[in-house]
Amino acid sequence: MTGTTGTSRWAPGDHILWRYRGNAVEGNGHVHICRPVTVVEDTPDLLAVWMAPGTECVRPVLADGTPVHHEPLATRYTAPRTTVRSRWFGTGVLKLARPGEPWSVWLFWERGWRFKNWYVNLEAPRTRWARGVDSEDHFLDISVYPDRSWCWLDEDEFAQAQRVGLMNAAQARRVRKAGHAAVEVITAWGRPFCDGWQDWRPDPRWTVPVLPDDWDRTPAHMTS
Repeated sequence: MTGTTGTSRWAPGDHILWRYRGNAVEGNGHVHICRPVTVVEDTPDLLAVWMAPGTECVRPVLADGTPVHHEPLATRYTAPRTTVRSRWFGTGVLKLARPGEPWSVWLFWERGWRFKNWYVNLEAPRTRWARGVDSEDHFLDISVYPDRSWCWLDEDEFAQAQRVGLMNAAQARRVRKAGHAAVEVITAWGRPFCDGWQDWRPDPRWTVPVLPDDWDRTPAHMTS
């Protein structure tokens, strides 16, 4: 797994980890989602990465192995959980993140590279470390379609997360504010929507990154 430290930049083709930490109820801040990705572009303005089909990832499941989304909403965030390794099947995902923005934008395609949609994942601004980036998911999402229409996603999960104490009222207001800021970018058709990323294709020479054994390692500078 290649990477950099400090303000250095990753090079196209480098393999890094794109991770999410759980909150106090979900996992006491431990990493519960880890996706090895390939760097497409890393500049002061944008980090773009590619998650290839077949990538081995880590995802949360209920303690008995049941997928989280199969659990009724009322107990989805309080039922005991663990993590498992699994493959990302289907088409790959291009992820775009601008420094400091409380969301990332993901691009999805159907088979044959037929563009499907953009997906705005509301999340904490990513923290860079030597081997990747870490964030925390904020439940609420937005889907954006090729005709530039959009809709909120997972509002029920966002509300339930507040009911069970995964985020307080002030945090929820900040997330909703971030969502409205993202909507302003969408309606103005700003970056990255106007940048033509839907026509991007991965370098055929790239290999699928390997999930390392220490995928949940906490970098020293992030332990305090």
